[in-house]
Amino acid sequence: MKTVILGLLIPFIGTSAGAACVFFLKKDLKRSVERALTGFAAGVMVAASIWSLIVPSIEQSEDMGKWAFLPAFIGFWLGILFLLLLDHVIPHLHREIDQVEGPKSHLSRITMLVLAVTLHNIPEGMAVGVVYAGLMNGSGTITAGGALALALGIAIQNFPEGAIISMPLYAEGKSKKKSFWLGVLSGAVEPVFGGLTVLIAGLVVPAMPYLLSFAAGAMLYVVVEELIPEMSVGEHSNIGVISFAIGFSLMMALDVALG
Repeated sequence: MKTVILGLLIPFIGTSAGAACVFFLKKDLKRSVERALTGFAAGVMVAASIWSLIVPSIEQSEDMGKWAFLPAFIGFWLGILFLLLLDHVIPHLHREIDQVEGPKSHLSRITMLVLAVTLHNIPEGMAVGVVYAGLMNGSGTITAGGALALALGIAIQNFPEGAIISMPLYAEGKSKKKSFWLGVLSGAVEPVFGGLTVLIAGLVVPAMPYLLSFAAGAMLYVVVEELIPEMSVGEHSNIGVISFAIGFSLMMALDVALG
């Protein structure tokens, strides 16, 4: 149980560490830096979705023969539809920013960024939760190293997210302490939803392949809907692409090395 609790907290620690950058950096993050960090986060999430979630989902359904893909297919689409629903309930940055006008436009953009990052953290927390639930239930396709790799990978991509929140808040006049805590709070949903997922998955073990691919679908929705557009805005979008490749390859290496 201690291993599971630690695993659920690792991504949250990553967000908190990123938010703490506000105490060490004096200026707001440059747009190119934000683009690079967003691309890196997207690469980590795509790799984690494939190696840590979709592949184990299919492997756990091998007894279905040629239909082994079906639970992953169904769960993936349920994850997509779940985030699509949230997209209509909670305002997203890319859709609202063009509607913001006046002197408070930049602050409104930051407010929506906080909402967007907080929303992103829900499927990430669920992903870590479902993997550790599989580990607790003795799933042969999920190892302690693989679960740790996913938690570490998401923590790594959470670090820039924490900084992307706290730094602009401080630049807009909020105190360093308040900017830090707002960054930390954006990641608090991860251990909460991760813990809930562990409890639910423990009660419905046969649904594990569906839950794994559900988390993958939700994470990939976030990548395509929010992160890729953000990393591609403006000139020199190749910065985001290179960062995406770095994040993807790093998470792939972590999963294989620790799994």
